[in-house]
Amino acid sequence: MIPKLNRLTEKEVKKVLTRWKPFFSYWIVLNYQKNNLEKNRFAIVIWWKSVKTSVERNFFRRSFYDLVRNSINFLPFSKGAPWRKYSWGVPEGGGIKDNNTNKSYDFVFVVKKQTKLDKNDENIINSFKKDIKFLLSKI
Repeated sequence: MIPKLNRLTEKEVKKVLTRWKPFFSYWIVLNYQKNNLEKNRFAIVIWWKSVKTSVERNFFRRSFYDLVRNSINFLPFSKGAPWRKYSWGVPEGGGIKDNNTNKSYDFVFVVKKQTKLDKNDENIINSFKKDIKFLLSKI
């Protein structure tokens, strides 16, 4: 798990999703929004149709938080444009433009509805982790 300072509450997740600035992967959509804090914050939304039980949902949620925890020290602290130029799915102009370097971001990862997650299938677990690592590398 990641520290509570780096997690979003349900109310904050809804706020990020209403503003909806997306970045796409095969199975996951990453939404982001600026915040006035000194830390980047993360959340994941897994639709109930994507998993069979809450045990599987919690398995993938914990896997996500482990991946974020392992890479959170390597993520840049909002250097003005957290997306790289060559990434696809970014708004026109190369990504987020922000001249104020004291800004950080809230990130909400949303698993697409048509995605079926199964904790007993190694291919699905590896694909899930690969998509999360891909999106984290673009931050």
